[in-house]
Amino acid sequence: MTSPEKIWTAGLVVIGDEILSGRTQDKNIAQVASWLQVQGIRLAEVRVVPDVESRIVEAVNALRAAYDYLFTTGGIGPTHDDITVDAIAAALGVPVVIHPDARALLERYYATRGGLNEGRLRMARVPEGSDLIPNRMSGAPGIRRGNIFVMAGVPHITAGMLDALTGELEGGLPLLSETIGCWVAESEVADLLRTCEAAHEGCQIGSYPFFREGRVGANFVVRSVSAEALKACCDSVTDGLAALGYETTAGGI
Repeated sequence: MTSPEKIWTAGLVVIGDEILSGRTQDKNIAQVASWLQVQGIRLAEVRVVPDVESRIVEAVNALRAAYDYLFTTGGIGPTHDDITVDAIAAALGVPVVIHPDARALLERYYATRGGLNEGRLRMARVPEGSDLIPNRMSGAPGIRRGNIFVMAGVPHITAGMLDALTGELEGGLPLLSETIGCWVAESEVADLLRTCEAAHEGCQIGSYPFFREGRVGANFVVRSVSAEALKACCDSVTDGLAALGYETTAGGI
């Protein structure tokens, strides 16, 4: 489902002490951002918060109000510190309940794995009024309530949940991009970039400097939902750099 005129946005709350301590390296930000872009939705903000209910509530309420969609990763497992469901229920002002379909899924999954104990049953808990996000990787499903999507912290499980959501969210046209590389200090061409962006409505230009081989250079990334506008803007940047005496490399350096 697409609505080309509107720019759809999402926020992401990454939950877990292990991310903040450095014990675990987050991989979900990149995969959620990439998946959203294909759906025509832009990841606009990410917050990383500890396993503290008040901090999760604060982040969830801020981001769900600011953007069209909110995603969370982490904190939906079987242990005492998995408090994401409780925090989201608190943010929404609803009770936590056992979802009957989630319980049935877990009972089937654990039938040959020692059965459903108290810890495992925690993974059937949802904020009242929630639907489930299928999880083919393990028994515990993700949770969807309105514009909030609650997913696992384990990246390959998150990936499966995103697959299950593919095509389910309303979005706009996917954001297209092209990269132009140039051996030039970005300060030398800042005015050119500003002028090109202003002249091409619907285009954004990002400048990413680097230092290699004893030289300064930059990659300029041009983005637009329109292939035609994207090409016109790229041509303007390339022609402008050439007029200043700089060679460019399509695709970046």
